[in-house]
Amino acid sequence: MLGRLEVRGWSIAAAESLTGGRVTATLVDVPGASAHVRGGIVAYATEVKASLLGVDAALLADRGPVDPDIALQMAEGVRRVLRADVGLATTGVAGPDPQGGKPVGTVHVAVATPEEVVVSTLSLTGSRDEIRTQAVHGVLELALTVV
Repeated sequence: MLGRLEVRGWSIAAAESLTGGRVTATLVDVPGASAHVRGGIVAYATEVKASLLGVDAALLADRGPVDPDIALQMAEGVRRVLRADVGLATTGVAGPDPQGGKPVGTVHVAVATPEEVVVSTLSLTGSRDEIRTQAVHGVLELALTVV
């Protein structure tokens, strides 16, 4: 991932909910990450998605935080707030219980770049930890398709 960012001269940032910082941690585990990683925002609470990332509060109230359009707005918001070229976002239900009528394992990941914004809905299985780990891989794999 960082090699692709290097080629384009791009920076990256992550907005995370269910992954709680794991995406950012995965990015900074790579030597040389400081040349491209701007940072991350863990917007675990719904109101933080609106107040820090600029996610539409009415949309959050209407659909709840586990929604593909919320993931898109999170990715765009972290790009803007942290002045990054690429914004990543994760939101979903890791368990142990369903949330807002969404079953455990429902995850939305999004990537926003200067050229496009994409979102993917994942239906994951496993333990809470396994779902969170799969969500990290899911958003990074999606990013590789557009970066």
